Amino acid sequence: MTEDIDDTPAEDATAVDPKLLELLVCPFTKTRLVYDAGSRELLSKAAGLAFPIRHGVPLMIEEAARKLTDADLRRL
Repeated sequence: MTEDIDDTPAEDATAVDPKLLELLVCPFTKTRLVYDAGSRELLSKAAGLAFPIRHGVPLMIEEAARKLTDADLRRL
């Protein structure tokens, strides 16, 4: 059996790098995005869209996005 050289726990594959979040903007409006850790989405109030994050990678295309509900918009 092979042992790990590094005993530190592996980074969560669903985590998003905070520095990356600072750089990302909505691909349609070029406005700032809000990270919703609970739903693992990036929310664009200006575009009214939520972009999913899969395996730590934001899917910033319209086909992957969902429309924000009134409840989502109130939370922003």
